[in-house]
Amino acid sequence: MDNTRDVTEHSPRSERKRRDSFGMFDGYDSCSEDTSSSSTSDESEDEVTSLPASLPLIKTNGQVYTYPDGKSGMATCEMCGMVGVRDAFYSKTKRFCSVSCSRSYSSNSKKASILARLQGKPPTKKAKVLQKQPLVAKLAAYAQYQASLQQNQTKSKAAVTVEGFDWGHYVWSNKFIGAPVSCFKHVPMGTHWGDVAEGVRVEVPNTDCNLPTKVFWIAGIIKLAGYKVLLRYEGFDNDSSLDFWCNVCGSDVHPVGWCATSGKPLVTPRTIQHKYANWKAFLVKRLTGAKTLPPDFCSQVVESMQYPFKTAMRVEVVDKTHLCRTRIAVVESIVGGRLRLIYEECEDGTDDFWCHMLSPLIHPTGWSRSIGHRFKRSDGSKKQEGHCDASAQLFAKVRDVDQSGEWFQEAMKLEAIDPLNLSAICVATVRKVLAEGYLMIGIDGSEAADGSDWFCYHSTSPSIFPVGFCEINKIELTPPRGYSKIPFKWFDYLRETGSVAAPVKLFNKEVPNHGFRVGMKLEAVDLMEPRLVCVATVTRIVHRLLRIHFDGWEDEYDQWVDCESPDLYPVGWCELTGYQLQPPASQSSRENQTSVMKKKKAKSSQYKGHKKTSSSKHRDIIIW
Repeated sequence: MDNTRDVTEHSPRSERKRRDSFGMFDGYDSCSEDTSSSSTSDESEDEVTSLPASLPLIKTNGQVYTYPDGKSGMATCEMCGMVGVRDAFYSKTKRFCSVSCSRSYSSNSKKASILARLQGKPPTKKAKVLQKQPLVAKLAAYAQYQASLQQNQTKSKAAVTVEGFDWGHYVWSNKFIGAPVSCFKHVPMGTHWGDVAEGVRVEVPNTDCNLPTKVFWIAGIIKLAGYKVLLRYEGFDNDSSLDFWCNVCGSDVHPVGWCATSGKPLVTPRTIQHKYANWKAFLVKRLTGAKTLPPDFCSQVVESMQYPFKTAMRVEVVDKTHLCRTRIAVVESIVGGRLRLIYEECEDGTDDFWCHMLSPLIHPTGWSRSIGHRFKRSDGSKKQEGHCDASAQLFAKVRDVDQSGEWFQEAMKLEAIDPLNLSAICVATVRKVLAEGYLMIGIDGSEAADGSDWFCYHSTSPSIFPVGFCEINKIELTPPRGYSKIPFKWFDYLRETGSVAAPVKLFNKEVPNHGFRVGMKLEAVDLMEPRLVCVATVTRIVHRLLRIHFDGWEDEYDQWVDCESPDLYPVGWCELTGYQLQPPASQSSRENQTSVMKKKKAKSSQYKGHKKTSSSKHRDIIIW
């Protein structure tokens, strides 16, 4: 950039609104609303100062280039992700940093390309041919991405809580750690998060300026917490005064090079404008060899936020008033993969139920009849106009099991998470064996006479456990209501009831490498009030089982949740999807709402085996 030491002194010629191939303005104060226009090539050549000859060499994939004159901008290799001087890149299009990357691009798969970017070297050529996406398709995808984000941001603004909760401040001021997005395979970008890491450079709006239009500058990622990243503008070095948090999947975060290709201005932040005489040379030096987001990062975000379920689709879902049966419900809305279902008999749309599209609580129509599960028939014999049954292919698949050999039998004992008190693991009994590996389970000592509070788990569910699981893992086991022999001993209980324990080999013993750690922050559904997504913490990990604590609430509201539950989300998920986040409860609000919330959550600090009253069968009941 010319004459950046004294930005107030410009010749008439330099006052013209123009930018170079960097997307950088030659004069800080030369930006106005019509900055989209640029000067002629002759003017640019006259005005740009060449870079000092003392600058170091650029080394790219084994080839060495000297810096060209100051006219050149930066480019990002579409194959390996290397950032370098544009004129040093291969071919007329300047899309690749070397001949090898150009050849590899046409002969390698996208998977190999991403791996190469992570490793900083060209991939091998033993992969399928990459299907290149036409420019028009990329532009259309990006336009759709921008529109969807704007819509989500509008929803987010409307859903801002009274407390004005800020994840960035909450994490940074308390030195918390957010669970990585890679821990959540069901969320946007959950399986494509390898390119986001500390040190990655991006282009973001420059808020440290007094220009009338939106301008940008380059920033580096200092810290990650879920989707939220802490950014520091390039050139601030150890100065954290203008560090800021943002959602890396938001519409204002772009790969390096986006401004140049989009005709957007890069403008030096006002605070550090005096530090360097030639900011162009500074950027060339800093960005050569640095990592940035993939060129198609935005389109990946768009694709990962497309959901197969559509409104007006009919499904079978657990009856929240009688969890032993299912009912027909219709998809009313979809937010971030979460479905708001309206029970079919409801005329005013108030009898609803929230769950994720991958939840084991929803099934295709006809599922209950096929496995022998109870089902409440709708009063109406025909579907309403415009409603259609959701395809069976849209639902989460369960593992096939062989029930022909040794299998679960009625009256067998086990341990299970109580769906009416998700903080407790209780003594339970197999009450009925259904088809396709499904079981009806009842909590000992707390069952209704008609079995209306039995609940359905698949035999591979991570929410049922063999006898002795709690004792081995030092978890408090809730004994049957009225059982007097304390402490509870399984051996004595099995002998007294004349029952047998379900064989250990029938339970799911798989433990994935989930990546969660104690103390990590996340956003979690309150499964006793499933429309709410709350600020939460992982407080304990037992194999694949997570103990989720809702920040600001007592431990009695904690919930046991599987590590692969679709009801867990990274920090920033609500902001990204436009869902409302419930902040940590303050002390005053806790005291004012405790009695109300206890009724809503259907919990009692003295629960531990107390008999569920008749009213408890008419609460919102959630199971896995």
